[in-house]
Amino acid sequence: MDLGVRFSDVLRARPRVYRHLPRTPLYRYPALDAATGLRLWVKHENHQPVGAFKVRGGVNLLAALDEDERRGGVVAASTGNHGQSVAYAARLYGVPAVVFVPEGANPAKVAAMRGLGAEVVARGRDFDAARRAAEAHARDRGMRFIDSGDEPLLIAGVATYALEILEDNPEIEVVLVPVGGGSGAAGTAIVIKTLAPQVEVIGVQSEAAPAAYLSWKEGRAVEVPPRTFAEGLATGSPFALPQRILRALLDDFLLVPEDAIAAAIRLYLAHAHSLAEGAGAAALAAAVHHRQRFLGRRVAVVLSGGNLSLTQLRRLLDVGGT
Repeated sequence: MDLGVRFSDVLRARPRVYRHLPRTPLYRYPALDAATGLRLWVKHENHQPVGAFKVRGGVNLLAALDEDERRGGVVAASTGNHGQSVAYAARLYGVPAVVFVPEGANPAKVAAMRGLGAEVVARGRDFDAARRAAEAHARDRGMRFIDSGDEPLLIAGVATYALEILEDNPEIEVVLVPVGGGSGAAGTAIVIKTLAPQVEVIGVQSEAAPAAYLSWKEGRAVEVPPRTFAEGLATGSPFALPQRILRALLDDFLLVPEDAIAAAIRLYLAHAHSLAEGAGAAALAAAVHHRQRFLGRRVAVVLSGGNLSLTQLRRLLDVGGT
């Protein structure tokens, strides 16, 4: 079955990604294991230059564009990390970039995008409104729109981190992956099910933003307005390409409550010396919230990003706050 992205696409992406980006570590923390009662390995995509996994996809895509597309410039819509990815890669290749964000987007991520040279435009109250505005802008100006989910080159690029997980620990039994648009989980599933089909790949989403989860469960597009504080999970409409891959390859999909995500952020700070944003902490939240399922198993949790604003951090350090 042709899913739109092949394992061979991931292998082609790898040299493009490694030309500009480092491998990220897979660490085990005894203190985190002790605090959770689990056997956990943390995949540190928060160590990427923009603090999130999506930059792998941006670099792969910009590297593959032809000269006409690069001259015309690129447009994206983002709650932050996809926009940083596009801005970072566009700067590498000297390509003009415009990123549309929702009004009230994470100010740290907005500042980072501007710092990388992108023009940032705030439009609409949520990601889906910003995406519609970005698509219209790209059509009107003849620019290349870079979708945050339905882009095979993005999925192939981000999938390179899954290769590293298996190389660094071939005995991993479960990989837990946060799902916003689903590019990370889709890429992970392609790699794992090609190289180690016995390993479970499980997606994770917030109960307060379950559009991708419900779409996967029901086998059709389900739209749900997101209410999560974790902007990386806050997509209200599913993406067709990741959903097609996830329906074919994902072993399971779990939801976690908002307070479990907040608690996971504090666990990372206290026991792994690591800053995770809401989406980045979702996989750990699932491991803890569904602990009985994972007891005694070797579990990799993808810390997909660490771009938490100071305002969010202060609120989350109040144990009762989210």
